[in-house]
Amino acid sequence: MAARRERWLGVGMTSLWLASRPHPHAAGPAEIPPGDHDVVVVGAGLTGLTTALLLARAGREVLVLEDRGVGAVTTGNTTGKVSLLQGTTLSQVRSYAGDEALSAYVTANREGQRFWVDTIGEGPDLQRRDAYSYATSAQGEEKLAAELAACRAAGLAVEHVPASDTELPPGIGASTALRLRDQYQMHPLGVLGRLVEELTAAGGVLVEGVRVTTLGAGDPCELSTSAGPVRARHVVLATGTPVLDRGLHFARLEPQRSYAASYRVPSPPLQGMYLSADSSTRSLRTVPLADGEQLVVGGNGHVVGRHRGPTSELVADLDAWTATHFPGAERVHAWSAQDYQSSDMLPIVGPVAGTDGRVLAATGYQKWGLAMAPAAAMALAGRLTGDLPKWAPALEGTRLGLRPAYKTGQLNLEVALHLLGGWGEVLVRAGSGDPPGEGEGRVLREGAAPVAVSRVDGRLHRVSAVCTHLGGRLRWNDAECSWDCPLHGSRFAADGTRLEGPATRDLRRH
Repeated sequence: MAARRERWLGVGMTSLWLASRPHPHAAGPAEIPPGDHDVVVVGAGLTGLTTALLLARAGREVLVLEDRGVGAVTTGNTTGKVSLLQGTTLSQVRSYAGDEALSAYVTANREGQRFWVDTIGEGPDLQRRDAYSYATSAQGEEKLAAELAACRAAGLAVEHVPASDTELPPGIGASTALRLRDQYQMHPLGVLGRLVEELTAAGGVLVEGVRVTTLGAGDPCELSTSAGPVRARHVVLATGTPVLDRGLHFARLEPQRSYAASYRVPSPPLQGMYLSADSSTRSLRTVPLADGEQLVVGGNGHVVGRHRGPTSELVADLDAWTATHFPGAERVHAWSAQDYQSSDMLPIVGPVAGTDGRVLAATGYQKWGLAMAPAAAMALAGRLTGDLPKWAPALEGTRLGLRPAYKTGQLNLEVALHLLGGWGEVLVRAGSGDPPGEGEGRVLREGAAPVAVSRVDGRLHRVSAVCTHLGGRLRWNDAECSWDCPLHGSRFAADGTRLEGPATRDLRRH
């Protein structure tokens, strides 16, 4: 189990890219510079670093604070697609938000994609590929028909092609597909490294290992951090989901966990980028490395903390599916990522409510953050420099509508049920018992307090089983040896260290 965990959690996509490129690192000082700051950006993924770079180029003084390391969370674990054809996303956006919002969304993604082409250029970090969405059932074909209509409404030159025009193995059972030519796939850590270099050259400062814990949105804003207080005129929250609750973003977001692995395959791998319209979703593409190309397979997504059963089964299912359709495939790396879907399927990019525009945030990319990240950065930076893109107001999160309102209510009802159900399990089922085995975790009860007990790499850990965000009862994720919250997606390492999500504090150790 320990060996399996080492391969799985080892850094996954990061390890895959490290085969050809060093990990980006902070070029700035190790300590926070003294004095008040113009703009503090919280989070050093693609959104945060690009926002900081655009502001620094515009002459603004920028400080980036990162809790862990550059690209440590979603950016470092993406599957790397920079595509305007996004499975069935456009038809969902159209259904929930309408054609005007759809047009704004596609325009933003197109400008984000163009940003990478202009800034990075085609080469090792950005490769041109055709993108495909494919169906394997009648239901999938209906979804593709709706997606084709949405793509055409948005002005995308998407083609409807037979399965024979794809590279998919016959055993997958594809019946039809959509194709959009000349899209891109990205080397995310290579891009992050270049952003760090350019940010530093433009005068921006990046400090890693600093966690923001509270925020007062006065004038100036006052941030409490693990390195002491920080003051700024403006704050940008670029942390996947905002780590501070002032805008109540968590109430409009559904946190989703998905899995991926890379494989060596004996036959030449696919050259296109593929995504299924059917469940369970399968994402396919290749990664060019110095010693040859590897096949990347992703899928088996679920709401964080709500998969009933061992999450390791989802990883094993990816291996089995790949072995069936790509005989001789050998898994090399495996990883997972966390993304957030808003109640109307659109990103939320703009001012945080109740802050008079002093605090901005970006979230809800719905697994398509590589093109949306630079677009969000343009909107965030543009709001502070007076150069706001025309499409930006459509993504500010102030949308109204019956379907999104119903979805928001449904999301929060499910959260309430999991909150009550989790504590009900503690009262009814949790109790004393034998210590868990290697790679296992369980919730025990000591008096009225639920305690999360796990054993990882031979070490027994005992921490609070209660999420530090809003008190959800945590669940064990055996694929990643983490404690995950089924309410809003906060995650913690076995020793209680916060990993991601809206929580800002570690779990209390017992």
